[in-house]
Amino acid sequence: MRKNWTLLLALLLSVGMVLAACGGGADKEEETKDADKGEEETTTDFKVAMVTDIGGVDDKSFNQSAWEGLKAWGEEHGIEEKKGFDYAQSNDKADYMPNLTRLIRDEYNMIFAIGFELKEDLNKVAKQYPDTHFAIVDDVVEQDNVASINFKEHQGSFLVGVAAAMKTKTNKVGFVGGVDSPLISKFESGFIAGVKSVNPDIEVDVQYAESFGAADKGKVIASNMYNNDIDVIYHASGGTGNGVFNEAKDLKKNDPDRDIWVIGVDRDQHEEGQIGDHNVTLTSMVKRVDVAVHDLSNKAMNGEHHGGEVLEYGLEEDAINVATTNEDAMTQDIIDAVEDWKEKILSGDIEVPKTREETEKFLEAL
Repeated sequence: MRKNWTLLLALLLSVGMVLAACGGGADKEEETKDADKGEEETTTDFKVAMVTDIGGVDDKSFNQSAWEGLKAWGEEHGIEEKKGFDYAQSNDKADYMPNLTRLIRDEYNMIFAIGFELKEDLNKVAKQYPDTHFAIVDDVVEQDNVASINFKEHQGSFLVGVAAAMKTKTNKVGFVGGVDSPLISKFESGFIAGVKSVNPDIEVDVQYAESFGAADKGKVIASNMYNNDIDVIYHASGGTGNGVFNEAKDLKKNDPDRDIWVIGVDRDQHEEGQIGDHNVTLTSMVKRVDVAVHDLSNKAMNGEHHGGEVLEYGLEEDAINVATTNEDAMTQDIIDAVEDWKEKILSGDIEVPKTREETEKFLEAL
């Protein structure tokens, strides 16, 4: 009897060992799957961030467009803000370097510097951190780990110049720039060329606020222009342009029958011009910074960093266009004229100037 119990115990132990072995194999298989899954998640753990210029992420213009592109990238990949993408707000030029280094420290794989004013600081950190990938918008940094994103703003500025020339009743239009620089000179040059191509007799008043974040200065400049019979102002000034819109809306509120217009920049700024039943936004020169940021983030995520390259976006790439949201203001004759001039640019019949020197030669040839 004792022998039988011994045999039964041995049998049970054997069965238990077999079951344990099978169970252990299953557990190990699951562990392997989990490990593979974890490894897969690690390879797609790509983080992107951006540093604004002093206009801020809610400037309703350049920085905001870039941020919208980054948010679209995060949404596309199911990535949460703060965890996989983020921005660092710059309220002063002194913030650029600390913001860049903080994002590097937080191990973001791709960092965008939004605006040419970050060039100097980005050039320094790119040398110090060669394993981090960067991109700058609206300038060129000659480093192997920096992609440079530029736009043909002069093309779009020419087209809104056409719209301004056809809309003005006083034959006086204005241009408000942020910081006087080679970049903003492209906006100014294209705008003047577009206006003068329609009517050489139209006066164009050009003024600079010397800041992209001074709405108060923008309002004062706009007030002076509108008081001098200018009825259309094109701004290329980031957050400073909010002051231009505020002044136009104040004047429209006090005199609803007055024809007074603002041409927005970078984004379709139609909403910024709304005041009651009226809208003072004639059109906007839309520069798709959001598309460029979204596109380059995807490329970097896939290992295409384009470091050391200059990427340029224009009418040909549908990265520059003219908004027609305000149907009451952008009448069909204006839209048709803009399209006609657009075809001339695309065909090469017109080479739009992008510097003041080129503009002088362009006007001499009219």
